[in-house]
Amino acid sequence: MIDKEKVKEAVSMLLSAIGEDASREGLKDTPDRVARMYEEIYAGYEDDASERLSRQFEAVDGGGIVLEKDISFYSVCEHHMLPFFGKVHIAYIPDKRIVGLSKLARTVEVFARRLQVQERLTSQIADAVYNELGAKGVLVIASAEHTCMTMRGVKKPGTQTVTMSARGLFETDESLKGQVLGLLRT
Repeated sequence: MIDKEKVKEAVSMLLSAIGEDASREGLKDTPDRVARMYEEIYAGYEDDASERLSRQFEAVDGGGIVLEKDISFYSVCEHHMLPFFGKVHIAYIPDKRIVGLSKLARTVEVFARRLQVQERLTSQIADAVYNELGAKGVLVIASAEHTCMTMRGVKKPGTQTVTMSARGLFETDESLKGQVLGLLRT
C-alpha cells in the first residue's frame, strides 16, 4: 500500500533539494499529485497475477498456439526511476485450459506497475502464464524504449530493447518459436 503522506514529504524534500520552492503556486499541489499518481502507476504491488489468470475455460482442441500481440505497457525503471514503455507479445500453447485474452493484458499490467527492469518483467509474465495455466509452452517478447537512455546518459531516442522469455515447448522447439516470430511479422 502506498504511504501517501511519506510520498508527499519525500517529493517536497526532493523539490527543495533541486533548488525549487515547494510552496510556490505551480508546485504547492505537486506532492499530492505525485502521491496520487504513485497509487496508480505502482498498483502492481497490490495486485496478483494468479488472481488475474484464475478465470479459465476448457481448451477446445488444446494444441494450437494462442498469440496476443502488441499489448502496450508503461513501467518505471528501478535504476533511475524513469519510465520505459513499449509492447509485449504473449504466445502460449494450451494444455487443457485457456484464459480470456483481456487477462493476458491484465497480467502484463500487474508486473509493469512496479519498479522494474525489462528482463524481469518479461520473465515474470512468462512464469505467471506458464504456471497458472499449466500451458505446454509460453513465449513472451517485450520491446521497449527506456527514457533513461533517451533523455539522459547516451541520449539515443528511438532505441528499442527487446527481451524474450521461453518456457516449456518454446524452450526446446525452435520451429514453434519460429512460428510465433513469423506471426509477429504479420
